[in-house]
Amino acid sequence: MDNQERERQEWRDSNEIVSFDDEPLVLVDHEDREVGFLDKASAHEGKGTLHRAFSLFVFNAKGELLLQQRAPGKRLWPGYWSNTCCSHPRRGETLDNAIHRRLKEELGLACPLEYLFKFEYQAQFDAGGAEHELCWVYAGRSDDAPTVNVNEISGLRYIAPDALDAEMAASPEAFTPWFKIEWERIRREHAHVFASPRLA
Repeated sequence: MDNQERERQEWRDSNEIVSFDDEPLVLVDHEDREVGFLDKASAHEGKGTLHRAFSLFVFNAKGELLLQQRAPGKRLWPGYWSNTCCSHPRRGETLDNAIHRRLKEELGLACPLEYLFKFEYQAQFDAGGAEHELCWVYAGRSDDAPTVNVNEISGLRYIAPDALDAEMAASPEAFTPWFKIEWERIRREHAHVFASPRLA
């Protein structure tokens, strides 16, 4: 049994429902100013309506990134590999509360998270759905064993940064579009998340 298989045996599963099509997302303009609210399903229809989102990158003590494979029931990019956790703050919820809530809901983890940057992107999945997000990106570190929410995640694995670079170059179609954008910028501008044994 290799280390990854041994780690996987230590992980627990959860089937809690944590995503709802009618949850109200925060609509924003290009300067990230709130302009209204819209249910999640409608915000992702067509070319998407610009809304606030976040992406989390959690590393272990060896500097490996925890990747998740999106569950097959996801409307957008099911089965694709992505960063540790992605979601949206809900109406009336601060980003700080949202990032820690979602990390706990999807993976059962709690750790300090450092803000890195935010950016806007639009990515079309099919004729009926897309992401159009103003996304806040955070990084953290944890060696705790995840609890896998099977409604959100179909697979997890840790990967070293250089190995992830090679996989993305060889098979870019296996990864979500926002993850590829974020990873390239983290590699270019935020080397401290790999070099430091502890994030501030």
